[in-house]
Amino acid sequence: MKIKTFQFVEKGAHGRRINLAFDYAIMVLITLNVIAIILDTIPPISDSYAALFHYFELVSVIIFSLEYLMRLYVSDLTHPSSGRIKSALKFVFSPYGIIDLVSILPFYLPFLIKMDLRFLRMIRLMRFFRVLKLTRYNNSLNLIWEVIKEKRDELAMTGFVTLLFLLIASILIYFIEGAAQPESYPNLLTCFWWAIATLTSVGFEDIYPITGFGKFLSSLLAIFGIGLIAIPTGLISAGFMEKISKKNEGTKNAPIAERKSGDIPRINFYPI
Repeated sequence: MKIKTFQFVEKGAHGRRINLAFDYAIMVLITLNVIAIILDTIPPISDSYAALFHYFELVSVIIFSLEYLMRLYVSDLTHPSSGRIKSALKFVFSPYGIIDLVSILPFYLPFLIKMDLRFLRMIRLMRFFRVLKLTRYNNSLNLIWEVIKEKRDELAMTGFVTLLFLLIASILIYFIEGAAQPESYPNLLTCFWWAIATLTSVGFEDIYPITGFGKFLSSLLAIFGIGLIAIPTGLISAGFMEKISKKNEGTKNAPIAERKSGDIPRINFYPI
């Protein structure tokens, strides 16, 4: 029973059609949920189809909850450990386990704790996290996630350099423009927001430097912003191309029998 459940919810070398149908069904359900959340924020549509949205949410939560319980049931196969409880905990606190839990949590929270309507509305918007579940079923999205994990050190360093650059720019603009425009640059927090807006080239409302040094600093920040934003994009693009090249080389070098199975590592199942 556990092996069949595993083959039903998890991808593997078994290549079962029912597993493929399950993946597509979940992806369609997630997409419909996102559409329903968007439509639910439009008052005329929300008022007219409130009952339909409620029942659709109920059915969706039941399906997602059953999926979560099935994955919890086979956690000793997907997240092996010294005991079943430890395996279950490894799944619960894994990235996919957290995403699965957050996708159903907004429905159950109002039954567990009392909250005001404003906070309840915010919790319901957490349903948007269901779109993150697509990474489990879509190989391309999963590939991007793997690239981000592999390049996390380089991306973290780029983020740190960008933060340092923004901090220095905000301090400089505060002392340069603060005296000339105290109402526009009153404190470092406002200057930091100005630095972010200038770095990303979106503009900071109608506030701009009027001194020569301020204009020079703003120009440097805008120019360097192009390069700083391009670095993470280049890292992810390069990593993505590396992954695709390795995958293509592995497929070419693999035996014919393995290529037909979708180049997925073979998993041996043993009766439990």
